Amino acid sequence: MNEQADEAVLTVDSPAPAQAEEAKNPLLVALGERVRNLRARRGLTRKAVAQAANVSERHLANLEYGIGNASILVLQQVSGALQCPLAELVGDVTTTSPEWLLIRELLEHRSEADLRRARIALGELLGTAAGDPHRRRRIALVGLRGAGKSTLGQMLADDLDVPFIELSREIEKFAGCSVREIHDLYGTNAYRRYERRALEETVQIYSEVVIATPGGIVSDPATFNELLAHCTTVWLQAAPEEHMGRVAAQGDTRPMAASKEAMDDLRRILAGRAAFYSKADLTVDTTGHGLAESFRLLRDAVRESLHHEG
Repeated sequence: MNEQADEAVLTVDSPAPAQAEEAKNPLLVALGERVRNLRARRGLTRKAVAQAANVSERHLANLEYGIGNASILVLQQVSGALQCPLAELVGDVTTTSPEWLLIRELLEHRSEADLRRARIALGELLGTAAGDPHRRRRIALVGLRGAGKSTLGQMLADDLDVPFIELSREIEKFAGCSVREIHDLYGTNAYRRYERRALEETVQIYSEVVIATPGGIVSDPATFNELLAHCTTVWLQAAPEEHMGRVAAQGDTRPMAASKEAMDDLRRILAGRAAFYSKADLTVDTTGHGLAESFRLLRDAVRESLHHEG
């Protein structure tokens, strides 16, 4: 469903219930915010999560607005639908062992820059760091649908004279069906497994390549770590309005059926993923630029990076 949400941005969430204006329990408010953030990060509609968790959409809406006193069993179902541990949903995965507590104490209140250095150092210690000698010649484009990953990716591959791979097509080859059918028939967890396999095989086969990744690839930390370790990543950034306009220009007018709600949902998805997209090595903002200028910005950023690292 993650990619389906990227493709259509069709969420039309119900307005906040009237009770939302009443005094709320801070614990329930925090829980609801985590549920909303996790859902936005994965690009899932409220309806999709409710169906996967086998709860009513209204019940989930109450939970998100901090007025739903959900049972532990319902929270377990919701955490399963959001593909996260129950401990993460209720707010503290780092209490599971003494080592977690000690590590948390070391990292708490550190800046993003410090945390990034700690992550890289930990990757080196555990043998998962970006030590791949071909990393800088594999260029992976990340960002939401409408960012131009496919079009600009092909142009960049032609310019660099390297192969171009659209990871969604590789996922479909593994599954033997379309991305939408994978989600409909097998669910999001199966899709994530195919996505990881497609990335691993692409990295194994190509030492020089441009890869257009699915918008929701950042939703799975293991796959995103794999991408960061083996590819020079570029976030193709754009304003929400431009994402929506480009999707419509591709012939998909569904997001415009309820434009205000769709735009609100798109902004939530971007907000939920922006912190992950920003971990890319490079950021190219295409807002306000046409195709030729966007390509020039991308090409110059990548060539400068290759020259600098070379």
